[in-house]
Amino acid sequence: MNIPRPVTLLCAALPLLSGGVSVANAAKSCPSAAAPVFEQWRETEHRGSDDLLTAGLGLDGLRATTAPAFASAALPTAEEARRRAIWSSWRGIADLTPGGGFGDVYGNLQAAPGREFSAYARIPDAQQPHRVLVQIPDNFDPARRCLVATASSGSRGIYGAISVAGSWGLAHGCAVAYTDKGTGSDYYDLDTKTGFQSDGTPASQGVLAFLPGNPKTAHGIAFKHAHSGDNPESDWGRHLLQALQFGLQALDRAYPQSAPFTPANTRTLGAGVSNGGGAVLRAAEIEGDWFDAMVAGEPNVSVAGAPPLYDFVTQSALLMPCALLALDDLPQPPMQAQAAPAWTQRCTVLKSAGLVQGDDTAAQAQSARQQLTDAGLNEGALRAGAFSTGFDLWRAIAATYASAYGRYGVGEHPCAYSYSAVGADGKPGPAAAELRASWWSEASGIPPGSGVVLVDGNAAQSTEDPLRGLSCLRTLGMGDSADAKRVRAGIADAAAKAPRRGLPIVVIHGTDDGLVPISMTSDRYLPLARKAGAQIAYWRVSNGQHFDSLLAFPDYRKRYVPLLPYMFAAMDQVWDHLEDPTSALPQDALIQPTPRADAPLQRSQLSIPAVSSR
Repeated sequence: MNIPRPVTLLCAALPLLSGGVSVANAAKSCPSAAAPVFEQWRETEHRGSDDLLTAGLGLDGLRATTAPAFASAALPTAEEARRRAIWSSWRGIADLTPGGGFGDVYGNLQAAPGREFSAYARIPDAQQPHRVLVQIPDNFDPARRCLVATASSGSRGIYGAISVAGSWGLAHGCAVAYTDKGTGSDYYDLDTKTGFQSDGTPASQGVLAFLPGNPKTAHGIAFKHAHSGDNPESDWGRHLLQALQFGLQALDRAYPQSAPFTPANTRTLGAGVSNGGGAVLRAAEIEGDWFDAMVAGEPNVSVAGAPPLYDFVTQSALLMPCALLALDDLPQPPMQAQAAPAWTQRCTVLKSAGLVQGDDTAAQAQSARQQLTDAGLNEGALRAGAFSTGFDLWRAIAATYASAYGRYGVGEHPCAYSYSAVGADGKPGPAAAELRASWWSEASGIPPGSGVVLVDGNAAQSTEDPLRGLSCLRTLGMGDSADAKRVRAGIADAAAKAPRRGLPIVVIHGTDDGLVPISMTSDRYLPLARKAGAQIAYWRVSNGQHFDSLLAFPDYRKRYVPLLPYMFAAMDQVWDHLEDPTSALPQDALIQPTPRADAPLQRSQLSIPAVSSR
C-alpha cells in the first residue's frame, strides 16, 4: 500500500545529521515547520505463504541454485522482485549449505509474519536518496519495544543485511530497520532511460530510487555507489541513523496507540558486517543516545593518519596476481593452475614497469609479496585474497570507489572506466529487458556481475601500457593532480572518528580476512576508540576470512570458519546486558576455532567466548 504524504523528522534532530550541533542550539534556529525527510512511503503485509525473513522460501528455497521465477521475465511484480532480492541477499552473505550450521548451530530461519514499511530518505544536501525499510514482526510487543538498525554489507541492495540483523532481530521480536546506505542495486540503463521504482520494479518514469543527473554519455549503465555524486561512504553513519529514525516513525504508524516510539523508550541496537560494520562504527560517532549498543563485524573502517583501504586495494590490484605465485596451496576457487599463466604474465609486466625486482618469476613474486607484507598484510590475508584476485574484485572495487570518492558523474571517470550491459554476443551492448528487470533483485551494487561489465577505456593502449588503467587508479590515491586531490578529499571525508563515550561496542574480525584486512582496519580503529575512552570489546577470530558464502566450496570450509556465529553471539551477550545490567558485557578475545571440513559444524568447534561473571 502506498502512503503518499512524507513523514517528517523532528527539527531538533536535523543538526545531528549534518554536524553534531546540540539540540538546545538547534532549537533556537529551527524553522517552525519540520523538513520532509522520508518520501514514497509504502506498507506491505507478509503472512501465510510469504514472510519477512525468507519471503516464504524457507531454507530449501534459499538453498535453491535457481532464482525464484518472474511470471513475466521482463516485468516482475513487486512481490516477485522482493522474493528474488531476499533469495539473492541470503545466498550472497550466509553459508546455507547442509552441515554449515545456519538455523541449527547459530542463526534463525523461522518464518516471521509481519509488515514492511519502506521509503526514500535523504541526507541534507545529498543529490540522491538512500532506501530505508523496516520489518515489524507480528509478535512485536510494544511493552518490550526494541529496534535493530542495520546497513547492507558491501554495496548490496536494501535486503543486504537480512541474514544478519534480520535473522537475529526478528527472532527476538524486534523491528529491524535497514538502509542501503546510498549504494545498492538501483541500476539505471542510460540507453532506455530505465531505473527502478520504490517497489523494486523497473520503470522509465515516476519517482525512481536513482536517477543520474546530466550524464556525460547516453549509453551504458549507471549505479548509485559510483555515480550518485554524494560519496556515500562519508555519510554511512548518518544513513544508519536515518534508518533508525525511520524505524521509530514506522512503529508510530504501526502502533499508534503506543506512540511515540523514541530512543528513550525503545531499546536500540546497531549491527552490520563489512561495509555495514563500517556504517555501525560511523554511527557510533554521532552524539546523542540514539543507540544502546553496537556490534560491527569485519568493518570497512579507515582512520585518519593511516593509509586508507583504497591504498591497499589499488596496490593489490597491481601486485597481488604476481605475489600469489610466492605461496603454495591457495584456496580454490579460483583454480591456481589455471590462474598461474596470467599471474606469471603480470610479474613480467610489473618487472618491465619497475614495480617489482628479480630476474625470474619466483623472485618477482617474492618482491611483490614483500611489498604487500610491508604494507601490513599478513600471510593468511594474502592467501585469502586469492579469491578477490582471481575474480578481478580489486579493480572493480577501485574503479567504483574512485568514482564515489571524487563524486564523479556518469562518463566522468578520470581513469576512463565505464559500465555496460553484455549483449547476446558477449560484448558490451544494450541490455535485454529480461536482464534489466533482474538487477534490483540480484545485482551486488558493484559490477561486474548480473550481466553488467566494467569497461576499461584504456584497452586501446593496453599493448603499449598494459597497466595503464590500474596505475591510474593507484595514482588517484597518491598523486598531486586535481583528480587525485579530489579523490583523496573524498577518502578523508570517509575516515572514522572515535565513538561517543559509554556506548557498548563489540568489533569482530577474522585474522585471515583477505578483502578488508584486520591489520589495516579494526587493528587501527581500536586504539583510536580506546584512547577516547570507548567501552569496546574486540574479538579476533583465527581461521576467519571475509565471505561466509564461500564456505559452500569444500576447500574453503576445510580452512575457514563462518564469522556470522560470532555476530549472533555478540548480539546475544550485549542484549543480555541491556536486559540485565548485572550481566557482563563481552570482553576482548583471540578466538581459536576449528574449521568443520566435511563434517557438520558443531558449536564447540567455534570456541565462542563466554561472558565472564561479575
